[in-house]
Amino acid sequence: MTKDDVVIIGSGIAALQLAVQLNNHLNVRILTKGKIRTANSYLAQGGIAAAIGANDHPSKHIADTLEAGRFHNNLDTVRKIITAAPSLIKNMSLQDDVFDKDQNGELFLGMEGAHSEKRIVHGGGDATGKNVVEHLISRLKENVMIVEEVFAYELLLNSEKTRCIGVKAKTADQKIQKFYGSHIIIASGGCGQLFTYTSNAETVCGDGIAMAYLAGAEIVDMEFIQFHPTLLYIDGQTKGLISEAVRGEGAILVTEDGTPIMEGIHPMKDLGPRHVVSQRIYEYLKKGKPVFLDIRKIKEFSKRFPSITAICEENGICLADGKIPVAPGSHFLMGGIKTDLIGRSSINGLYAIGEAACTGLHGANRLASNSLLEGLYQGEQLSKWINGCRTEYQEMEASEPLKTALSKKVALPDIQLIKDSMMERVGIVRNETSLKQQKAWLSQFNAEQPHLDTCSETELSKIFMVITASLITDSALQRTESRGGHYRNDYPLEDNQNWLRKSITHKKNQEMEKNHELIKTALAT
Repeated sequence: MTKDDVVIIGSGIAALQLAVQLNNHLNVRILTKGKIRTANSYLAQGGIAAAIGANDHPSKHIADTLEAGRFHNNLDTVRKIITAAPSLIKNMSLQDDVFDKDQNGELFLGMEGAHSEKRIVHGGGDATGKNVVEHLISRLKENVMIVEEVFAYELLLNSEKTRCIGVKAKTADQKIQKFYGSHIIIASGGCGQLFTYTSNAETVCGDGIAMAYLAGAEIVDMEFIQFHPTLLYIDGQTKGLISEAVRGEGAILVTEDGTPIMEGIHPMKDLGPRHVVSQRIYEYLKKGKPVFLDIRKIKEFSKRFPSITAICEENGICLADGKIPVAPGSHFLMGGIKTDLIGRSSINGLYAIGEAACTGLHGANRLASNSLLEGLYQGEQLSKWINGCRTEYQEMEASEPLKTALSKKVALPDIQLIKDSMMERVGIVRNETSLKQQKAWLSQFNAEQPHLDTCSETELSKIFMVITASLITDSALQRTESRGGHYRNDYPLEDNQNWLRKSITHKKNQEMEKNHELIKTALAT
């Protein structure tokens, strides 16, 4: 049992930004499921959006964010984060040589989909996440302890169940350890691994969101999943991300015979919003027609995109042919643990930052390169909040939730089956029939909540995947319209009269009885 001032679950950009900026006298512990460099942030090829160009202005960036988010965004949140973006980028660029510069020594600005101006800063061409993470790791102080390969699986509440005071985790040697802290932060990322095709790291399965839900925190906007249009697609498998910046530099989506597929689909064509482009590619793939990125217009492709070049060459793609086979895959969750701008959740002492959190910045569909921005912003804001708090040492004996003693293990589905069923029924195109089918299928695995202490890490992953998948499926079934990353072919239009800026919220304590009845009914039939 350990006691720290701050316990951070996750090791991406939001987590590291927070850890770097916390006061030196605070004891900070980072718990990461894998290694410090295996987070989604480290894999991020895209850049960070900031209105710093001569012809740009935060008002334009705000407008683009709202348009991409289909006006489901929290306007106050959008204004504050977007307005802060230029200073966040400039301050970091003054600290180290993190971002690429042009011949004049100015920050090089790229274009990405749904942006009206060149405003994307990159590091290492297409290795922005790696550059920023390495920069932040280099600035960690001695008061920050990193614990790798530790699986956090249960939030601990005080005896009154009014405050989060810690987290249970399984260490690399399978021992259960309790980590207590005055401030518990979930920065574990989204849930990309719930789907067959994804750009996400293997560790990103929705753990933090499921843990927060089980503890009674509010979860919101889970139906909004962004599918990145262009993952490298070979023999029915996705092999890595092909950044949107490739299309920003002039690549276009074509069929095998070279016919452009985005003509007449959206005014911005290949740089249209991600949900529009993903749905268009999906239409072709469902008909058995492969789709390619035609990169012949991009000069010195390998120099501009060294990481993508390496991925393609490793998988036998000859870039000299000028075509990269692509398919859409899950990329980003717009919803998550409901928080304010600082990161405070509905449970005292529990915070969420980065992709695990839902601040309202992204609305129904994230604007490209706004995610790393949000992580940097939230990490900085939460550090200011915690630095200004009086240290309060909470009780260290947690309230253990009542759990059913099981005579046998709860049946859990195969992980690949979860992924494939979610991709097919709750993926890029949804409808009532497939969503109800998936909800009924998932419900049978929630008949009893097992004692998590007795579960293996694989079983814990399955439990958290089922919980998070259920939240997504139920939200998608409730929202009877199409908006942003949520597309239903039985309700193909936006419904601004009934759904504009209306969120679907889940909270376990309020839904327990309803879910038990649904489960009993599903099992009886």
